[in-house]
Amino acid sequence: MRRRDMFHAVVAGAGALIGLKATQAAATEPARLKVAYHLSDLDKVNFVLGNIKNHYEGTGGNVDITLVVHGPALAAFKSKGISAAVSGRFAGLLSHGLEPQACANTMQGMDITLADLLAGFHAADKGGVVKLAELQSQGYVYLRP
Repeated sequence: MRRRDMFHAVVAGAGALIGLKATQAAATEPARLKVAYHLSDLDKVNFVLGNIKNHYEGTGGNVDITLVVHGPALAAFKSKGISAAVSGRFAGLLSHGLEPQACANTMQGMDITLADLLAGFHAADKGGVVKLAELQSQGYVYLRP
């Protein structure tokens, strides 16, 4: 075998080995999850916030979570008169990257603005249910505990 052919064989083999290692490394890293939590029941606020906390812990933070709140549950996130438990849990989840969305239709119906809610909320301008459908079309897993 000529030197040039041997050189090409060694380079090709090394390239294949590097590619195999990269593929194996990628296969061992779990894909980042995208999850949309749906919350409309006032009596489930603490339960859902606990589920989200467990989700961050269970995935080691390898997850993007959007919380879409509408209906009676939105009242639990009004900054005036909020319970310390909800406020503390919510702040902790924001530090993990939680993306909270408040239904604009519910805000209008309850006569509240984003300024009335805990800091961190964004308005789902087209409505909470529309936002949930958009997130699902973007590959988010839908959860309604």
